[in-house]
Amino acid sequence: MEKIKLEVLGLSYSQTQAGAYALILSVNNSDERIPIIIGGFEAQSIAIQLENLKPPRPLTHDLFHTTASNFGITLKEVFIHRLEEGVFFSKLYFEKDGQTQIIDSRTSDAVALALRFSSPIYTTVDIVRKAGIVLKITEDTPETLNEADDNATFKSQTTGYNNYTVKELEDLINEAIKNEDYEKASIISDEIKRRKNQ
Repeated sequence: MEKIKLEVLGLSYSQTQAGAYALILSVNNSDERIPIIIGGFEAQSIAIQLENLKPPRPLTHDLFHTTASNFGITLKEVFIHRLEEGVFFSKLYFEKDGQTQIIDSRTSDAVALALRFSSPIYTTVDIVRKAGIVLKITEDTPETLNEADDNATFKSQTTGYNNYTVKELEDLINEAIKNEDYEKASIISDEIKRRKNQ
């Protein structure tokens, strides 16, 4: 079975389900994207890793990564192998001492772990055909999903930080992380990125 490599492009608020997020995976060497609806907790865990934020206490995925690493277990790859009635099914390929163990996983958890282990993510040609959408790149298209969010959904949320300096925003991020308010930290981080890209 041919495997297609995917990259994590970013996260966006779901327009169809309240309190949910869309995880956007990009198909390697293609304009195709695969959106996957995930819950708030998993989105938060993925966003923290994408933004390189350091929580004061480890989240569940951080704890799993540290525990597995301490016992010499590595995550070799994530394989999104099935799509059924809008639900994606994934497998985790763990390795220890040359032995491979395959474990079923929710795709959101699998991606959160793949980011922490720096593991590749794959899917099938069939899933790309079923779930892939094509994003046409133009001169006006933002280079990253975060920039797109700055111009759309996140823009209204970051306006409250327009009067802060970058240094003040960085202090606010540190305070938000200390208070374990990772959603706020991610929004402030997007505001800083927006300014640096102007």
